[in-house]
Amino acid sequence: MKKEPFKVAVNGHYEFDLQPDEARNLDIIPNGDGTYHLLHNGHSYHIEVLASDYASRCCTLRIEGAEYTVRIADYYERLVRQLGLTIGGAHKVNDVKAPMPGLVISILAEPGQSVQKGDPLLILEAMKMENIIKATGEGVVKTVHAQKGQAVEKGHVLLEFE
Repeated sequence: MKKEPFKVAVNGHYEFDLQPDEARNLDIIPNGDGTYHLLHNGHSYHIEVLASDYASRCCTLRIEGAEYTVRIADYYERLVRQLGLTIGGAHKVNDVKAPMPGLVISILAEPGQSVQKGDPLLILEAMKMENIIKATGEGVVKTVHAQKGQAVEKGHVLLEFE
């Protein structure tokens, strides 16, 4: 079976392929608190994760003082997009569930609030990284099922829409 590359886009315009074996073989060491040390081609880099959005596979990094927005698409995500399944075929989402286990750091939406696609709903800390959970479509928040400081498991219902 052929291994398909990841498509990596930096700042929305610089794009390159990254083979799975190349990604696995990166010499990267976590330093804690969302910081990492990377050794690549004989150079040492300090990386800080400023924000990450797991659902859209996008993160903002600070590497040696410069900020970069990085989006990574695997073969299956590209295939779904190519088939047009993310365009026009949207279904209404009634619940927002935790994409991973974590700690609710902040709740940014409240019952009765109208939200648009992409609006931040809450911040979930997982593995010392803050993940902004965003609305996948427009709607009105019916109920917030999470509380600030609450530990949640993957799949836990965080918010409910009308």
